[in-house]
Amino acid sequence: MSKKRTPEGDAFAALSIAVLRLSAHLQAEGDALAKPAGQTSARWQVLAAADHAPMSVADAARTLGLARQGVQRIADLLEGEGLIAYRANPVHQRAKLMELTDAGKRALADISARQAVWANAHGAAYGEERLRHAASLINQIIASFQDSRD
Repeated sequence: MSKKRTPEGDAFAALSIAVLRLSAHLQAEGDALAKPAGQTSARWQVLAAADHAPMSVADAARTLGLARQGVQRIADLLEGEGLIAYRANPVHQRAKLMELTDAGKRALADISARQAVWANAHGAAYGEERLRHAASLINQIIASFQDSRD
């Protein structure tokens, strides 16, 4: 069965392709921002998740939209480097909570300072209103995909 896409379908497909392309660029930019601190984008994401609130690896994976096993591998590397520590979880005996160490806080602060300069420059180029509107639309699309899986 062959159906033609509607103009709205074409627009959604174009947006999807643009977001995928943007994702690749953001990954590379994130790696460049994190590199001076000896980190990668993926490690930065896990550090930031652990800084947001003590959370389990599974919670961080859900928040970041990543596979639990991948986040576990990164968290274990970060623990081995002394950037996070695992602590007891009062609601789940086996799922330890990740918490930043002082070294992890310093690494995250270092990356965050570079990211602020980078974000401010790009934000100025596109304007707050346009960027907030684009982020809102993307978040609505993400929520609709999440709702359809539940």
